[in-house]
Amino acid sequence: MNWDQIKGKWNQMKGDAKIKWGDLTDDDLDKIDGNRDKLVGTIQERYGKTKEEAEREVDDWAR
Repeated sequence: MNWDQIKGKWNQMKGDAKIKWGDLTDDDLDKIDGNRDKLVGTIQERYGKTKEEAEREVDDWAR
């Protein structure tokens, strides 16, 4: 799935993201609003991951 599709279905995808990254709050997910870069950045902050690690996780999740 590409990020245009994810952005369009973000309300449905938020639940899956919450399961994958349980430390993300509903407020985080509302602010991310389907934006890949915001999701990567928030995962970096919450989990102390490098940008590359966070990008890899997000890309694997979005498949």
